Amino acid sequence: MHIVVVGHGMVGHKFVETLAASGDTDLRVTILGEEPRPAYDRVHLSEFFAGKSAQDLSLVAPGFFDRKDMRLRLGTCVTAIDPASRTVMLAQGEPLDYDKLVLATGSFPFVPPVPGADRKDCFVYRTIEDLEKMQECAVRGGGARSRTGVVIGGGLLGLECAKALRDLGLQTHVVEFAPRLMAVQVDEPGARVLRNKIEELGVQVHTQKNTLAIVDGEEATHRMQFADGSHLEADMIVFSAGIRPRDELAKSSGLALGQRGGIVIDNNCQTSDPHIYAVGECALWGGQLFGLVAPGYDMARTAAKHILKGEGGFTGADMSTKLKLMGVDVASIGDAHGTAAGSRSYQFLDERKQEYRKIVVSACGKYLTGAVLVGDASSYGTLLQMMLNKLELPQAPEFLILPQGDGAVRPVLGVDALPASAQICSCNDISKGALCAAVAGGASSVGALKKCTTAGTACGGCVPLMTQVMNAELTRLGVAVNDHLCEHFACSRQELYHIVRVEGIKSFGELIARHGKGLGCDICKPVAANILASAWNDFVLRPEHASLQDSNDYFLGNIQKDGSYSVVPRMPGGEVTADGLIAVGQVAKKYGLYTKITGGARVDLFGARVEQLPNIWEELIAAGFESGHAYGKSLRTVKSCVGSTWCRYGVGDSLAFAIALENRYKGLRAPHKIKFGVSGCTRECAEAQGKDVGLIATEKGWNLYVCGNGGMKPRHAELIASGIDDETVVKLVDRFLMFYVRTAGRLQRTSVWRENLEGGLDYLKQVVIDDKLGIGLELEAQMQHVVDTYACEWKEAVTNPEVRQRFRHFVNSEAKDDNVVFVPERGQIRPARADERHRVIPIATAA
Repeated sequence: MHIVVVGHGMVGHKFVETLAASGDTDLRVTILGEEPRPAYDRVHLSEFFAGKSAQDLSLVAPGFFDRKDMRLRLGTCVTAIDPASRTVMLAQGEPLDYDKLVLATGSFPFVPPVPGADRKDCFVYRTIEDLEKMQECAVRGGGARSRTGVVIGGGLLGLECAKALRDLGLQTHVVEFAPRLMAVQVDEPGARVLRNKIEELGVQVHTQKNTLAIVDGEEATHRMQFADGSHLEADMIVFSAGIRPRDELAKSSGLALGQRGGIVIDNNCQTSDPHIYAVGECALWGGQLFGLVAPGYDMARTAAKHILKGEGGFTGADMSTKLKLMGVDVASIGDAHGTAAGSRSYQFLDERKQEYRKIVVSACGKYLTGAVLVGDASSYGTLLQMMLNKLELPQAPEFLILPQGDGAVRPVLGVDALPASAQICSCNDISKGALCAAVAGGASSVGALKKCTTAGTACGGCVPLMTQVMNAELTRLGVAVNDHLCEHFACSRQELYHIVRVEGIKSFGELIARHGKGLGCDICKPVAANILASAWNDFVLRPEHASLQDSNDYFLGNIQKDGSYSVVPRMPGGEVTADGLIAVGQVAKKYGLYTKITGGARVDLFGARVEQLPNIWEELIAAGFESGHAYGKSLRTVKSCVGSTWCRYGVGDSLAFAIALENRYKGLRAPHKIKFGVSGCTRECAEAQGKDVGLIATEKGWNLYVCGNGGMKPRHAELIASGIDDETVVKLVDRFLMFYVRTAGRLQRTSVWRENLEGGLDYLKQVVIDDKLGIGLELEAQMQHVVDTYACEWKEAVTNPEVRQRFRHFVNSEAKDDNVVFVPERGQIRPARADERHRVIPIATAA
């Protein structure tokens, strides 16, 4: 069967993914994409201006189209469909036969018929190419920037576009014809709160404005003339006044259309021609168009199942939505305006915090039918489930939205009340039953649940509810849902950290006496040592701490496979003087060490025996070097390019800033190793987007990325702030690192911590940037304590006779370890293999 798909956007690709996942080998699929690149994430399109590349936004997994049964043709326009011969005609004049045709043509932006709308520097907000044009307009030739930008349209896309203009550094305005923003989703009080919060962010909102014409401006490129006699000038105008279905192909081929456009489909997503399907924003079901991605995905799955002779159908979609618009939480559920006969509403407004919550209940008072949340949408998931599953309300429904005395909103739903069919992840159509089955199959963390079900991997809004379902199911299966550190401490690493901090505990003995039992083990001792070092920054080899350390920390070096150790002097930012390099070379030559430049821009010296370590470090310290902490759960390196100091492409002094950051955080002990990267431009030579903390210089300042890593499970770092200065970078990184140190689990990297963080990236931003928990200054002060109390561990070790005495292989002898054997290779040494060892160890036998 030959299936032709017209359109390779988000919904078109979901259809193709569904076919691929079926494993059907009797298919041949041709995908015709009009754009020059494969499907990408339009939902997060504005992040393009915050530093994400087109590749970052791509929805196509590497190698996806390497299969023989699928062919993707980009930059290909379809001009006609002939249903009688089952043929589509391409713009190049090429006919293409099909057995089944799927129209995933999407929509186009509506531009009001305003005189002057086609002027230069007037754009629409739809594709990456549109964004590139906007970006080019924002940065004029010669470096003079456009100063002002206007978005015509105050709906979802309009506010997303306003964020994009603000990210471009423009003074931003939103012009809306209606009396309020987001008139479809939000009521008058909610829109008022939304407007206040957006204007606090520096965006000016103009409602009830009817644009009559766009003409030459006096102080800017354009002047918008309004019906009320007022005007507004701007250098850039972007139309985001709604969308219209791309149904021209269907119309010309005689397929049934709706009165106001849209390709009419049935429950199988078939058009009036049974061999042609339509999915996404171009499709009209039950007289309704769906402009959200989740219904489009559902249509894509339905069409694929029907073509493959599977069961299931499209029966409409809930248009509830939860978004973060310019950093403001906004959610709309069901009948948000209470239009149903007899419905009643409960409302809560906090003008100081700028939060608004409303629920709409049925005429009988038993069921939730709608809700509006602005400023705090934390209860969205549970309210949505109450409506979708028609769960009975409590006797006093107002308590669902009224805060408790501590300001927190009361929990509104126990997940046990949800049926197995309850849809938890609407983007990927994952039910509670599917999540429970995955938990029964061994998924016991949010990260594992994401991996095996795909729930929470699209917009991420369902992760809090996923977590509740997972914990409830683990409890039901008899699995104790606790994160106890070990048998000696009935608490998590996070709880242990807070105990140490709050009670001022300074030793393991005191900690286990107060809050543990027994003598401790090889799990809790290193964790406690790490926490004590993070909290108080004491020397890790003080007598009361030394016995807690693992092997690497005990000897302040990484033990290698042959029992020797590596030596890593710190070279902040990868910078080292000629004298420094000579000194390192002399030490390596003197002690016969293997030398290597690593991927972290360090010089590693391998092959040191334990008794050699103090002498080696004494010489390195005399040459001006410090410990590189390669052995510790701490900051390893800050990788850097040469930036604007040397590079002709550099726009920021990445080298100097990398050195400053490495010198600031070099003493920090954390749950796991930490790596930084600082790139001087978007060419990204320091690979900052694969680090725990990454910085990329732009003309507007630094873009800050967090929670990336390489290794066995690489993870792309996520943008948390853009266009910030050096001082703000330090403040946010201080908060981020200390929040991670406080809350991460044992041996948990920032990437894994982030994957399991309830509330995800949005919550992390709220804590780090917005200071939602009110602990920002405290986190900064704790980091400053680490900075102020820093001391080189190896300097302390070599100058302290008691500590230095520890570095010997035998307690009662000065002899060296004969098990460490090297052989020459490429002018250096390497550990001998088993067959290369030429020594005999006598074995005593019984008399």
